[in-house]
Amino acid sequence: MHNDEAEVDHDSTINEARLWRDNGWTARVIKNEDDEGWAVEMIKDGESEPALVGPWTMGRDKKNPKPLDTPAFHTLVKTASEVIRRHEQQLHADLHKSVTVNTATASITVNLDIVPDEDDPYATLSAIDENGEQIAEVRVAPNFKLTRSSASDWIDAEYRKPR
Repeated sequence: MHNDEAEVDHDSTINEARLWRDNGWTARVIKNEDDEGWAVEMIKDGESEPALVGPWTMGRDKKNPKPLDTPAFHTLVKTASEVIRRHEQQLHADLHKSVTVNTATASITVNLDIVPDEDDPYATLSAIDENGEQIAEVRVAPNFKLTRSSASDWIDAEYRKPR
């Protein structure tokens, strides 16, 4: 965050050539550090890092950036929102794993839910029966590898905490 923006009123709408704020988002046209051109960064209110940084079009004078406008802003919001959604989906996929094991008597779903706590990360291994009832749960290391084989071993060990 830039020093001159420490106190930003996120409720105010701004529609300027290089700064546009509306609907919980701020678009800022900035000098592209990698080349001679311009870039645009999209920052969601309350976040310190941009959700999206991308190239921005030069204006007609081939020196200054094209001014922001309503259609461009809406497209940027849509794109930045999609980037955040994909990131959240990936994070969810990284933290929640599930396998189903068919035993001689039942089909058991084993879930691994990782809690990425900075001080004490851990994971929970749980077993769910065909009726959706939880039949076991143990705390495991956050780096526990859930595979069909490790799930079967846990079931075979009568849900005792894996080593």
